[in-house]
Amino acid sequence: MSADEATPQFVTAFEPLHGVAVPVAEGVQRLTAPNPSPFTFHGTNTYIVGQKSVCVIDPGPENDAHFEALMTALEGREVTHIAVSHTHRDHSPLARRLKERKGAVIVAEGPHRPARPLFKGEVNPFAESADSDFVPDIAIADGEAVEGEGWRLTAVLTPGHTANHAAFALGGTGILFSADHVMAWATSIVAPPDGAMGDYMASLDRLLERQDRLYLPGHGGPVTEPQAFVRALRTHRRLRERAVLERIRKGDRLIPDMVKVIYATTDPRLHGAAALSVLAHIEDLVEKGLIATDGPPRLSGEYRPG
Repeated sequence: MSADEATPQFVTAFEPLHGVAVPVAEGVQRLTAPNPSPFTFHGTNTYIVGQKSVCVIDPGPENDAHFEALMTALEGREVTHIAVSHTHRDHSPLARRLKERKGAVIVAEGPHRPARPLFKGEVNPFAESADSDFVPDIAIADGEAVEGEGWRLTAVLTPGHTANHAAFALGGTGILFSADHVMAWATSIVAPPDGAMGDYMASLDRLLERQDRLYLPGHGGPVTEPQAFVRALRTHRRLRERAVLERIRKGDRLIPDMVKVIYATTDPRLHGAAALSVLAHIEDLVEKGLIATDGPPRLSGEYRPG
């Protein structure tokens, strides 16, 4: 079976070493926040890039223990930039406190926003997960870079998980900080209206055009063979899409009925997120004309073959 036909070989072996800055590449340290959950794995990864003058990527959630561990790791070092991949509350809120303490500038694609407007009467199920107060000092565009002593980070915009999701490429190393777009331990949640499956798949295609040798993600350990992994991840998503189509063609009309079958082996605590993932596929399939519904796609909608 080729990599294009395979499913991802997820790696769940990971020692977070909360409170300890762990070297993961030359000039790069990882500090994992103590915020484990079914959505964050063992916690959010914060990365420190550089030696004496550094950039901090994804400072993490408002967590005192993580902040103090970060201050210890940064002792004696200048922080010139804080790069934020996206505005979920496990990644961006600590950027404000870090800026106040270290005087760095905050760099990100932009403030939090949904991938599409909410429909009339629609409630965003992940609204509380959004850091709606976040505003970067520098709104970085695709291909733009920030740099410091011995490092240069270039923005690779990867919308899908959120509309403002960005990865960052470390110049001259082949390393991509892939945040929540591609992770070794599990697939990324794509939950409308914050996320969009069409955008997510296009961002996977974009990564396949690159020649990165290593991904350092927002949760869990590294992705060591990124090209093969992304191809398998893309196939996995296409198989999920096919499964949604198959359930509808077999008579399922409601998303909860589809989730029971498609995600039968998934932790029940994640079935709410799974329902949103199915909705994301349905939105894409409706746009392609492969399935139909009355009105805009919703979690409570009824679906039929297109």
